Amino acid sequence: MAIINCNNLRYLMNWFPFGSNAALFTIKWLCLTSLCWMDGTYDLTLSKSIMAEICDNAKDDDDDGLIDINDQDCICQIVKPESLIPNPSFEDKKCCPSGRSQLNCAHGWIQASEPTTDYLNLCGWMGWPEFPPPRPLPDGEGFVGFRDGRVGGNGGSPDRNWKEYAGACLLKPLEKSNKYLFDFYIGFVNDLYSPPINVTLFGTTDCKNLPFGVGNQGLGCPTNGSGWVRLGSTYVSGGNQNIWLRTTISTTPNEDIVAIAIGPDCPEVPSPVNTYYYFDNLVLADFESFEFKINEVQHPCSHNFLLEVPSRPSLIYQWYKNGIALLGETNPKLSKMYGEGPYQVRILDGISCKLTDVYEHTIPTFQNSVTKTICNDDSYKFGNRVLTEGGSYTHQFKSKNNCDSMVQLELKVLGEISDTTQAKIFEGTTYQLGNQKFRYKGEYIVHLESGIGCDSIVLLRLDYYKFYFPNIFSPNGDGQNDIFTFNSNEEAIEDVIISIYDRWGQKIYSGDGWDGKNKFGMALTGVYAYIANIKMKDGNQKLFSGSVTLLL
Repeated sequence: MAIINCNNLRYLMNWFPFGSNAALFTIKWLCLTSLCWMDGTYDLTLSKSIMAEICDNAKDDDDDGLIDINDQDCICQIVKPESLIPNPSFEDKKCCPSGRSQLNCAHGWIQASEPTTDYLNLCGWMGWPEFPPPRPLPDGEGFVGFRDGRVGGNGGSPDRNWKEYAGACLLKPLEKSNKYLFDFYIGFVNDLYSPPINVTLFGTTDCKNLPFGVGNQGLGCPTNGSGWVRLGSTYVSGGNQNIWLRTTISTTPNEDIVAIAIGPDCPEVPSPVNTYYYFDNLVLADFESFEFKINEVQHPCSHNFLLEVPSRPSLIYQWYKNGIALLGETNPKLSKMYGEGPYQVRILDGISCKLTDVYEHTIPTFQNSVTKTICNDDSYKFGNRVLTEGGSYTHQFKSKNNCDSMVQLELKVLGEISDTTQAKIFEGTTYQLGNQKFRYKGEYIVHLESGIGCDSIVLLRLDYYKFYFPNIFSPNGDGQNDIFTFNSNEEAIEDVIISIYDRWGQKIYSGDGWDGKNKFGMALTGVYAYIANIKMKDGNQKLFSGSVTLLL
C-alpha cells in the first residue's frame, strides 16, 4: 500500500500535462473530488473503476466507454484561428442566389466595387456556363466569383480596368504593427479564362469607405481612390486546371484597419476574353492563431498525401484520429495516412496542452457527364470498352491527381434521320441550316453532312415570331388600353426598346411601354410614329415601325 498526501499534491498537479501516467491522473482525480481520507492520505492500491483516463494509449482506461481525447478527463484547449472576416465561407445566407451580382444574399458581405462580384451557392445559381466552378468546393455550399478584366459590351475592346471586389467590415480591427495572416482558397476555370493573378488584400480605417468608387465602373482597385491601403498580395497560377488552390497573404498594418476589400491587383488587364476566378473560406486572423493548424502535404488523392503541423524542437506531439491516439505518431508529420476521417494533434510544452482544430480528411470523387455522337458503323473507345451502340455508360477513371472520376457517357449513334429541328424567325428574315437558307415558314427535309462526317436528314419546322402593335390607345386611366406596347405570346424575348416620335420627328419617349406622357406631362391627342427594337434570346432581332393614334 502507498500512502499519499493530497494537500501537498494539489499544487504540484498543475505542473504536469495530462497523459503523463495513470498514477498522477488518479491522484489528481481523488484530490479534486475530495475522496482523500480526512488526514489527507489515500491508499494507492486502486481498482480500475476509479482510474482516470490515460490520454495517449488508445485504450479506455476508466471503463466509461470513452477513449483518449473523447474522454472529459483529457480536456485540452483547442487552437483554432477565428476569422476576423464575418461569414468567411459564405454559408450564412439571407437568400439563395438566382442570378449574377447577388452578394447581398450572403450575411456580412458588401459589393465593394461598382463592377459586381457574384454569389454562388448549391441551393441556387451556380454561375456562368462557360466558367464551371471547380469541384468539390473547399468548404460548404457558398462561394464568390469575380473578374479581373473583361471584354467590352457587344464584343468591343477590352475593359482594361474592370475589377470586381468583395468587401466586409471586420468583426475586430487589425491592430497597428501586429502580424496577421490571410488564409483562403482561390478557384480557377482554366488557363484561358483564369490566367495567373496577383490576389490582393486592401484595407481602410473607416467602414464608410465601403463601397468605394460609387458611380465609377472604371475606377479599378481601391487605392485608385482615397482612404484605402494595400495590405499585401500573392501570385497564384492554376495552370490549365479547373482547380481550387489554397494560399496565404501575410500583413502587418501601419494603422488600425476596420474594413477590407479582396480582389485583383491594380495594374490594368487588357484581356481579350472575359476572365473569372472564385473565392472561398477566407480566414483572416492573428499570425499566432495559425501556428498549429494541420496542413496538407500534396493533393488528397495522391499516394504520397500526408498531414503535418509546424515543427518546434521543444514540443511533444501526438496524433489522433476519431479522438483516439495513433500509437507511434509523435512527430510533427504523420508517417502515413490512416484512412478518411477526422484528425487532430495534441501539443504539449511542459506547462500547457493545446489541441489543433479537426482536419476532416476526405478523398474527393468527381462526377462528370459527357455526350458523344458517332456515325453508323463507327465505334467509340470508353475506358477498356469499344462501344458501337447508343446508350448510357459509366466508367471510373483516374484524374491527374489520382482522384476517382466517375464519368457518365451518353452515346448517340446517327442514323439516316438524326433530328427534328424547330426554329422561329422574324417575317422577312432567313434561317440558315447547313449551307441552306429558308425565308418562309413551313416544314422542310434537309440533307446534311454532320460535323463528324455523317450523312443525315433533318426535318426543319420553321415558324414566324408573332408580334402585334395596336394602331390606337387611350391612356385615360380606365385600366383598358392605357399603355402602348406590343402583344405577343412569345417567351424567348430578351429585350424591347420602343421609341416614340412626335409629328416634327422629335423623340419624346424611349422604353418598353408608352403611357402617353412626354417631359411636359400628358401628350396631345394625335398621331405619333414609333420604332420598336425587339431582341430575342437566340440573338435574332428586328426593328418594327409604324404609327399609333393617342386618344384621351
